[in-house]
Amino acid sequence: MRILGLDYGSRTVGVAVSDPLGLTAQGVETIWRKQENKLRRTLARIEELVSEYGVRQIVVGYPKNMNNTIGERAEKSLEFKEMLEKRTGLPVVMWDERLTTVEANRTLMEANVRRENRKMYLDELAAIFILQGYLDYLSRRGETEYGEHGKEGIIE
Repeated sequence: MRILGLDYGSRTVGVAVSDPLGLTAQGVETIWRKQENKLRRTLARIEELVSEYGVRQIVVGYPKNMNNTIGERAEKSLEFKEMLEKRTGLPVVMWDERLTTVEANRTLMEANVRRENRKMYLDELAAIFILQGYLDYLSRRGETEYGEHGKEGIIE
């Protein structure tokens, strides 16, 4: 069983998928859209990826503020979670993603990726970090199956 990791942004969704054993996260792609509220094609592409990879669960980055409060971006991510659940019928877990984009950007800088090229890889790499964090969490808990996770599928 595979898990899909998503870094949901205003114009992009970074996508990563776990290996079949749920140990490692690999980047898949970045889904681009012209307007923030135009999600029909984005959701359709995610459905295709769910089918292609045999995904049984989705993890979406939860961009909480550094002081642990919920801002506008986090609220939009929760709305996206609900859309994904309705559209795919799969369980969707929200995973605290604070600083994953910073970490992804730092990784790209260390890899000497030119500034103008970083955006092409940034969201996909952030999705890898989100998913890998969740996989590591499951591993530490000794979970081999995907179980219930906190209130409303949010892991804090």
